[in-house]
Amino acid sequence: MELFGTICPWADFDAEADCETLKGAMRGIGTDEDEITEVLANRTNEQRQDIKHTFTSCYGKDLEEELKEELRGNFEDVVVGLLDTPPVYDAKTLRKAMKGVGTDEKTVIEIMCTRLNQEIEGIKEAYTELFERDLCEDLENETSGHFKYLMISIANAGRDESDEVDEDAATEDAQELFDAGEDRWGTDESCFNKILATRNFDQLKFIFEKYTEIAGCDIEDSIRDETSGLLQDGYLAIVSRARSVGEFFAERAYDAVHGPATDDEQLIRVIISRSEIDLKRIKAAFMFKYEKGLATFVEEDTSGDYKKMLIALIKGDADDE
Repeated sequence: MELFGTICPWADFDAEADCETLKGAMRGIGTDEDEITEVLANRTNEQRQDIKHTFTSCYGKDLEEELKEELRGNFEDVVVGLLDTPPVYDAKTLRKAMKGVGTDEKTVIEIMCTRLNQEIEGIKEAYTELFERDLCEDLENETSGHFKYLMISIANAGRDESDEVDEDAATEDAQELFDAGEDRWGTDESCFNKILATRNFDQLKFIFEKYTEIAGCDIEDSIRDETSGLLQDGYLAIVSRARSVGEFFAERAYDAVHGPATDDEQLIRVIISRSEIDLKRIKAAFMFKYEKGLATFVEEDTSGDYKKMLIALIKGDADDE
């Protein structure tokens, strides 16, 4: 099976040896960030969890807490993110996005509209364990209107995840979407919600093709015409994720590095969360869409040990583009 992550299992993995390296990197005056990067950027999350467990067994200390005492800024944020399991990382991100005054809906959309059922179930479990709160309840309280219903539907983790494509069913769904939007006064959001939140992504791509045949325009055009605000953003995110998950995250990475200031949280999140899944595809989509490599953008927009760590996770621009 072809792998599309940039981080693969380290062949000569030795958790105890890695623990010794990390402890040595934190010993004495100053910290050897290069050694920390060399270990953490070249181990899978499963191997990092083994390192964390072994570190406590060997030294009676928590690796994450030890590193947090030594590190600062964006480099610390990447290191801490790498030491979390994916469900914990997403749960922490969602809690931060909804905590306090105002909600970071773009981050909520990025996570909720792109994760698979098993990932969502893991996030919900981690969210409850970490914060003694219910993710579905928080989503309901922090969002409103039809956007709220979309988030609750997705959080229910009821999307079909078979790889079956049914042409007749796709035509029926496409017609239903057309009847619910372009072919009526106002929009029947419940129809869009049902189809976009429950059909498998391969089926959705086929539905969108049929929709173009029926409506004479792309589904994205209709969504922009018929909806607005956060609901529009959520629908478009699902469509983009279904069409090309690589392109969706390439756009998120580009948004993070393009412009006068870098959105480091978003950039870190894209790179960490996709590093073992499809970061190679994201790099290829990024190069195709923007005619410049993701690593090149990161090189130009970041600095120091933080930059070195991100480049180490991306594995440069030379391969896979």
